[in-house]
Amino acid sequence: MAKTANGLVPGSIRAILGCEVFVSIRTFLAAGTIAAVALLASCSQTSTAHASDNAAAERSDRKPAPDFTLQDANGTPIKLSDYRGKAVLLNFWATWCGPCGLEIPWFTQFQQQYKSKGLEIVGVSMDEEGWKAVKPYIAEHKINYRILLGNDSVTQLYGGVDSLPTTFIIGRDGKVSYVHVGLAGKNQYQSEIENVLGNVSAHDTQSTSLHMPPARSAGPTK
Repeated sequence: MAKTANGLVPGSIRAILGCEVFVSIRTFLAAGTIAAVALLASCSQTSTAHASDNAAAERSDRKPAPDFTLQDANGTPIKLSDYRGKAVLLNFWATWCGPCGLEIPWFTQFQQQYKSKGLEIVGVSMDEEGWKAVKPYIAEHKINYRILLGNDSVTQLYGGVDSLPTTFIIGRDGKVSYVHVGLAGKNQYQSEIENVLGNVSAHDTQSTSLHMPPARSAGPTK
C-alpha cells in the first residue's frame, strides 16, 4: 500500500456494501491542531463527497462485512465472522500513519469502556515490515484490542482501502453501519458505537456521507 499524500476521500472507497462513508469537517477541529490536519493529509487520496440525510444504521440495504481470516500477533488465525453477535470497529491502519496514531488511544478507551456491552475493536495493520514493526508498537502504545496483520487480498474485499486510517463500524448482525475514510472525531466514533450497541437512536448521529465502491477483484495495490 502506497503512503499517499493529499487530504480528501479516495475515489475507490465509495458505495461498497450499500452503506455510508462519513466525513466531517469537525474531524479536523477535533484533532485540535494544524499539525493534525497535515498528518491526515499524509495518509489520504482524493475524491469527492455528497451529503445524505440518512444514517447508514437506518438503511435497509446494509450489506454484510466481507469475511476474512488473518493471523494475530500470536500466530492464531482469526476470522471476522468469529465476532458475529458483537459490534465490531474494524480499523485498517499502519504504524507510520500519523492519524492512525491519534485514533489508537480512543480505540483503547472504547475497548475498555464498551467491551462488556458487546463491542470488539479489531485493528488490521498494513505495515509492509509486518510484525517486526507492529509488535513493538503494540507494546509501546499499550494497545488492548486485537491486532491482525493485513494483506492486499483483504483490502480488495473492502474496496481497496487506498487511505489509512479506514474504519468500518459493523453491527451485531455482521452488516456495515458506518465507514470512515481518514481521521474521524472521537465523539463521532463514540456516538456511532453507542448507536450500533443499541444505546442511542440512529437519529442522534449527524454525519456527512458518501457512498462506497464495490469490492475490487484481487490484485496488487501500489
